[in-house]
Amino acid sequence: MNFDLTAEQQMLQKMMREFSDEVVAPGAIERDKTKEFPLPIFKELSKMGIMGLPFPEAYGGAGADTISFAIVTEQLSRVCASTGITYSAHISLGGAPLELFGTEQQKQKYLVPICTGESFGAFGLTEPNAGSDAGGTETTAVLKNGQYTINGSKVFITNASYAKHLALTAITNRQNNEKEISAIIVPTDTAGFQIKSDYEKMGLNASNTTELLLENVAVPEENLLGKRGNGFKQFLTTLDGGRIGIAAMAVGIAQGALNKAVQYAKQRKQFGKTLAQFQATQFKLADMEVKIEIARNYVYKAAWLKDQGRPFGKEAAIAKYYASEMAMEVCDEAIQIHGGYGYMKEYEVERYMRDAKLLEIGEGTSEVQKMVIARHILKG
Repeated sequence: MNFDLTAEQQMLQKMMREFSDEVVAPGAIERDKTKEFPLPIFKELSKMGIMGLPFPEAYGGAGADTISFAIVTEQLSRVCASTGITYSAHISLGGAPLELFGTEQQKQKYLVPICTGESFGAFGLTEPNAGSDAGGTETTAVLKNGQYTINGSKVFITNASYAKHLALTAITNRQNNEKEISAIIVPTDTAGFQIKSDYEKMGLNASNTTELLLENVAVPEENLLGKRGNGFKQFLTTLDGGRIGIAAMAVGIAQGALNKAVQYAKQRKQFGKTLAQFQATQFKLADMEVKIEIARNYVYKAAWLKDQGRPFGKEAAIAKYYASEMAMEVCDEAIQIHGGYGYMKEYEVERYMRDAKLLEIGEGTSEVQKMVIARHILKG
C-alpha cells in the first residue's frame, strides 16, 4: 500500500493551503458575523480551475480524482467551513449527479456551467417531512403533454440561491402505495420556482442554505435525469460521494481547531509555564492529532476506492461517521485548552465547533451512517 500523495496531489495541497491561509482565512470571522456569501473567493477558484476539479476536461473540468476533491475541501474547511461546505456541495451534490446520470446533451447544458463556475451546484432532496427518511418524499412531478409539472417544497438546500439549475427528487407515479421517485433537472428561473434563504442557523453562517417552493413548475420531459423511477437509487449513490466531502470537511475543521490550540498553548502562560509545557495539555493535543490522522487516512481510503471504481459505500459511511464525531470532540478540546478565551469569537475555536455540528447531521445523520454500515456488514 502506498500512502504517498502523487506529485499533482501534493502541488494541489500546497496551492490550496496557501490560498486558504492568504485569501479565505482573513475574512472568516467577519463572514460568520455578516453571513455574507464568499462569492469573490469562488470567482478566484474558478480562475484556478478548481470549480470543476474532478469532472472530465470535455465539460470544462480538470479531470482530477476524488482524493484531490477531498484535499481541496479539507484545506478550505480548515480556515472557513462555510466556504468548505459550499465547495463540497457544489461538486458532490450539484455536479456529480449530472456526470453520473446525465445524457450528453444534459452534461453540455448543465454540467459545463458548474465546472466553469458560471453556476453553483445544488441538489434538492430534503423536505419538511423527509429528512433521514428520504423515501418520504412528497414533492410530485406529473407528466402531461411532454412536460413535468412539479409541486412541493424542499428544505436545507445548499447553494440554491447561486445555482442556475439543480436536480431534485419528486414522485412521478404511485402504485399500490409504492412511490416511483425520479430526479428532474429544474432551472431556478422557471416560473413558479421560489427560493428563500432566511434561515437563522447555529453555524456555517456564510454558506447559502435555502428553502425551495415549487408551485406548478413546468419543465420539459427531456429534463428527466437518468431513468424514470431511479431517483431513489441515484440519490443514494450521490450521497455516498457526498459523504466523502463531509468527512473531508470534518478533517479540515478539526485540523484548524488543533492548529489554533497548539498556537495558543505555546503562548499562554499559567503558573510560570506555557500550557504546552504541561503534560495534561500535551496529552490532549496528542489525542486530537491521533483522531485527525485516523480520520484523514480513512477519508483518503474511501476516496481511493471510489477512484478505482470499487465499492465504497461502507467506507464513505465509516469516514463520514467517524470524522464528523471526531471533529466535535477535537473542537471541544480546543475550546477547553483555550479556557475562557475559547468561548470568545475572536479566538475562532467556538466557530469551528458550531460549524462542525452540522456534519453529524447533513448527508445522513450519525445514526443513519450506523444503519448503512450495519447493512453492509449483515449482507456480507
